[in-house]
Amino acid sequence: MAASDEAAEGTVETGVVRVPEVCDEKHGQDRLPRDYTLWLVGILVSLVGNEVFYFALGWEASEHGGSVAALALSAITLPRVLLLLVGGAVSDRVSARRVLITGDAAMLVFSLALATAAYYLGATPLLLIATGVAVGVVDAFYLPASGSMPRRLVAKGQLPRALSLRQVGGQVISMGGGPLAGVLVGLVGFAGAAFVNALTFAFTLVVLIAVRPRHDVPRVPKTDGLLKEALSGVKVAFSHPVLRPGLLLTGAAAGFLLPVLSLLVPLLAREEEWGAGAAGLVLGAQGVGMVAVTLVVVRRGPLGRPGLMAASALILAGVGVLVLGLSPGATASVAAGLVIGIGNGTFSAHIAPLVLASSPDSHLSRIQAVLVLVQSSALLLMNNVLGALVDLRGATVVVVACAVMLVGVGLTGLASGPLETTERD
Repeated sequence: MAASDEAAEGTVETGVVRVPEVCDEKHGQDRLPRDYTLWLVGILVSLVGNEVFYFALGWEASEHGGSVAALALSAITLPRVLLLLVGGAVSDRVSARRVLITGDAAMLVFSLALATAAYYLGATPLLLIATGVAVGVVDAFYLPASGSMPRRLVAKGQLPRALSLRQVGGQVISMGGGPLAGVLVGLVGFAGAAFVNALTFAFTLVVLIAVRPRHDVPRVPKTDGLLKEALSGVKVAFSHPVLRPGLLLTGAAAGFLLPVLSLLVPLLAREEEWGAGAAGLVLGAQGVGMVAVTLVVVRRGPLGRPGLMAASALILAGVGVLVLGLSPGATASVAAGLVIGIGNGTFSAHIAPLVLASSPDSHLSRIQAVLVLVQSSALLLMNNVLGALVDLRGATVVVVACAVMLVGVGLTGLASGPLETTERD
């Protein structure tokens, strides 16, 4: 980043840490750059393809039984987790844009080859598992690079609005992607879904070639080995006064909030005999609350000091989870879902730009790799732990326990000096 850019963005001086500003008045009111808008369109189109493809992969794998389905999905997760840190180091070394272009080109070729193979040979278990491995490997390099791109395309002051807009788009696609995927897979099958995915990768590839980062940073010199550079990202992340508590809050949200939505709501609905419709309404209300908050941030910018807002949002989400666990009926549970969504949306809209703005220019992709690793590891671990606890103690007890943990972590975040001293402008 040029010295003039750094001077324009500024920093906030505190007694213990010099924290990059997350928002300033001038940048907060400017329109987002054209290159960012174009990149976001490409990412969202690619996300539609992913929704269709992941549904098709799980659907075809389920035809061969639970073991094959689990292997196909684990084949994505395992290489992604193992290679994330290396992927972040590669992105910082050779530039995020090149990594994204290479990843999209590779997935375009792979998706076309997969569509051809599935059309002539069928979706065999070996083909599905190999597909999972290929997707997981590419994701390990693609996700850190993609996570760092907003910092390279917009000024730091615009990050809350830029990331919130991305979150809104992703949430809308996630809500509509399931039904769309079901229809498409029913019409064109696994081979057709792979071909649709290839088309979205082709579109995104063209977009990436056209996009030029406005706030790119110098690449890391090749003075150390790749593994040492990868581990450097972990060291920087957990020694930084703002990144460390920010990552811990993120891990807590991934471990105690996300499983409530994906795992515990269905189990609680079955235990309380609310029915599948009520469970769907809870998740829908959560989505509405989340989108509503992020739209406000897109329009107005951050709602307060990002660190304090993120910690307070976990407390609000924890209160919503507590109400959900103690709800006497389905109606109250839907209201609780709305509160959870508001807390979840507020947390995401403030913690993501805080982490990205606080990341050193030399470690943008590596910090994103650590962020994804923290989220993935916490979610993977707690899904299994909480599922086992439900079998032992029941869903209500586990939901209440998650609420207590969220409130406790949020209160701890409010007491964090570095998070307290981060300024909105």
